[in-house]
Amino acid sequence: LAGTHIICDRKFLLECKNSPAARTPPCCLPQTPGVTSLAQSSLVKLEELKERNESEEAMPGEQPRAASP
Repeated sequence: LAGTHIICDRKFLLECKNSPAARTPPCCLPQTPGVTSLAQSSLVKLEELKERNESEEAMPGEQPRAASP
């Protein structure tokens, strides 16, 4: 087996997590729904959940209903 084995210690990896470069996606990364960006159906579901939560907060006296399958 040929190759290079890179060893990083825990402290270095934890420091890399907070790096600005780690928080920014690469500039030439393709937009793939569901992989590098949310799928369109996921965005619709998120909007529905947000609207439902807002309407439940507007009516504090009512009990939340169980979600139907």
